[in-house]
Amino acid sequence: MADPKVRQIKIKTGIVKRLVKEKQMYEKDVELQKEKIAKLKSEPNSDAYLIRKQDEVLEESRQMIPDTRKRLYLALNDLRNILDSENDLSEIEEYITAQNIVKDAEAALEA
Repeated sequence: MADPKVRQIKIKTGIVKRLVKEKQMYEKDVELQKEKIAKLKSEPNSDAYLIRKQDEVLEESRQMIPDTRKRLYLALNDLRNILDSENDLSEIEEYITAQNIVKDAEAALEA
């Protein structure tokens, strides 16, 4: 049976990895939605209702970014704490992968 410490590292790494992707997805969605709204507004006979609904979708995506950042920050701290307390496992592949994910997550939070 696998070491429970390694299992926890894998689980926490997966959580951080998923949250980084989620944050990037919301940011990309915001940009795509802005482009879509600009295109709708530039059309001569654009529907005001449709534009208003697209603005609502844009705002929903914008609101998800701070929440996702907060969850990512908490999960990242949790993973860091596990890595700090389990540095005797530093030669294991899961530990090294987790360290790389930490670096990626830190970069995603700075962006």
